[in-house]
Amino acid sequence: MRTLIEWINFISLLISTLLFCYFYTLSVQPMKREEKRGVRAWKECGIFRGIAGFLEFIIVINLILWIWFPISILNWLINPNIWVGIIICAAIIVPGLVIMLKGVKDAGKETAQPSRDTVMYGGIYRFIRHPQSLGEFPIFVAIAFATNSWFLVIVMTIFVVVYVPIMIHYEEADLTRRFGDAYRKYQKNTRALFPKLSKRYIIKKKKNK
Repeated sequence: MRTLIEWINFISLLISTLLFCYFYTLSVQPMKREEKRGVRAWKECGIFRGIAGFLEFIIVINLILWIWFPISILNWLINPNIWVGIIICAAIIVPGLVIMLKGVKDAGKETAQPSRDTVMYGGIYRFIRHPQSLGEFPIFVAIAFATNSWFLVIVMTIFVVVYVPIMIHYEEADLTRRFGDAYRKYQKNTRALFPKLSKRYIIKKKKNK
């Protein structure tokens, strides 16, 4: 019975992750969807984002349940002392949450409900184009560390590394449809996930050498 629960939990994790990718990708393409669905596309994308948020919650629950229901043959401990993984988790989660919440604040209502009336964001978005993704997705890896499982760390890392560039591609294609040349200029001047070093900082660093 225990083995069955272990596999059900892991399969649920995989299915929830795949469904999250599907619904979240749909949610970031309201302009494309509007071509077929009209103005209701914007409300539908908000619903898709809500579903994706619920699936994120399921993913986190599945990860946490691994602590009590690990698959024996895949139970590769990070360290005999579980606090090592928890400390690594905290080191990732704390800055991640700060960046994500700043992104949520600066994006406003658009975080949960896309709107045609939304203008291009300011705040932290002046430095990176996807602060919410930068802060949010590493949290999955952080929670995997907290479960003390190298297997889950590998699975979640693959998920983040593969999915985030795909999501960014689709989201930015839609944002270009929405904002046109203004967004293309923004893309040229701002990096997706990590801020550019200013020329002044680079020159100063070279002089110090």
